[in-house]
Amino acid sequence: MPANLPPQYFEAEKRYRSAKDNDDKIAALEEMLAIMPKHKGTDHLKADLRRKIAKLTQDSERKSATQRASMVIEKEGAAQVIVIGLPNAGKSQLIASMTGASPVVAEYPFTTHSASPGMMDFENIKIQLVDTPPLTPQFIEPWLPNTIRRADGLLIVVDLTDAPLNQMEAIVTQLASKRIELGQDKTKTLTAANKVDMPGTGESYQALQARYEGQVPLVGISAREGTGLEELRRRIYEMLDIIRVYTKTPGNKPDLTDPIILERGSTLADAAAEVHKDFSHRLKYARIWGSGKHDGIMAKRDHLLQDGDIIELHL
Repeated sequence: MPANLPPQYFEAEKRYRSAKDNDDKIAALEEMLAIMPKHKGTDHLKADLRRKIAKLTQDSERKSATQRASMVIEKEGAAQVIVIGLPNAGKSQLIASMTGASPVVAEYPFTTHSASPGMMDFENIKIQLVDTPPLTPQFIEPWLPNTIRRADGLLIVVDLTDAPLNQMEAIVTQLASKRIELGQDKTKTLTAANKVDMPGTGESYQALQARYEGQVPLVGISAREGTGLEELRRRIYEMLDIIRVYTKTPGNKPDLTDPIILERGSTLADAAAEVHKDFSHRLKYARIWGSGKHDGIMAKRDHLLQDGDIIELHL
């Protein structure tokens, strides 16, 4: 039976033959697999491609220490969130819509080949979203697990029009193989169920929610149409479990444009240390507006802060 391969397959094959490093070769081979028609005439070719991917993956993992060092995205803003998903889930479109960054967006898979950051606005802070190359059931970039571990949170994007339960299972399995467990007490994680604007996706959303809502919170969105993106911004902020605290000097108004970002559960002493490393030791007391019973109430070093508190430090 003839393979009847489309032109896009041969374009990917050309990229494979001209690729200089293993990651580019693997990406091209995965693209060839994704494009290849699914029938008996391609079985032998599929097996050959998978053998090549397995060999290249082993070679890449042996070089992973060097690769991880070269793929460090410096954190910017209030927090860093890594965005992952399978091919064509809509990651790049989502980041373009949320941040104004310009990752390559197309209707075909494997358009993202490296980590690409953008800054998302949420009220008066910015949160860094990092687009990443797509996962597949057979391959995860060797540097990606450590990138996820270093980040403050993880956003999984799934396509509701293409067996989302299978997509989530493949992603969870890949991450578990790298000892990454999802959940608020482990890796802080949120799932964006993309393409809610497409017909017939309501049932897929409900199935995904029933299976994973207890483990990973879910938000329905359309990256292309903008549906649900404001809710997604808020849920990303909540997922990170951080608070904003503002400072003021005696007799002056607080600066509400540049908050201190702290983990929820932080104290006045923690906030003082963020202002200056010596302030935590020198802090005598503080006045606080927001979480006290009375504005300007005196508070001690171990006072637990809340989102939106204003503090006046006295050393």
